[in-house]
Amino acid sequence: MSSRPPPPRAVFLDRDGTLIENRHYLASPEGVALLPGVREAVCRLRAAGCRLFLFTNQSGIGRGYFTLADVEAQHRRLVDLLGLGPDVFTGICVAPERPDEPSLYRKPSPRFIHEMLAAHSLPPGAAWMVGDSPADWEAGLAAGIGAAAIVADPATDPHRERRGELGVAAYASLLDWVEAAGVTRG
Repeated sequence: MSSRPPPPRAVFLDRDGTLIENRHYLASPEGVALLPGVREAVCRLRAAGCRLFLFTNQSGIGRGYFTLADVEAQHRRLVDLLGLGPDVFTGICVAPERPDEPSLYRKPSPRFIHEMLAAHSLPPGAAWMVGDSPADWEAGLAAGIGAAAIVADPATDPHRERRGELGVAAYASLLDWVEAAGVTRG
């Protein structure tokens, strides 16, 4: 018998540092640039029948650095760069609040994950939250789903100790995680 968990059926993806280059308070869609392997990883997940959800904290909105319309333009650019059609994400959650403001959805809140799992009748045992920060992993774990870290260099990860405490494995890219999760090529 294999000890590998079932292939993912739902994947909640952080945006900055997971799908696109992490640019501090990105305001312009022209600044959106895919990380290496992201398009192939998303293609493989989609070909395997996974539902993809974009889950991003965007405190720059609450801080007045840019607007929700700016973030929506960034997401259109992301979808264009992926080249997989406008419905690549089953759902998108943007939490615009600053960390010091009350929020229902800002990660590490698992609310968006719970709502999407229920709305789409998806089993938590086949769902994952994938991101580059402790808030991402904590949201997934609080929702009762798998959590994986995307870290360019796991050996020098500034959140290495926190990952260890949470028991979250690190991968150098989304594609590395997809391969480790056993998602085969279409």
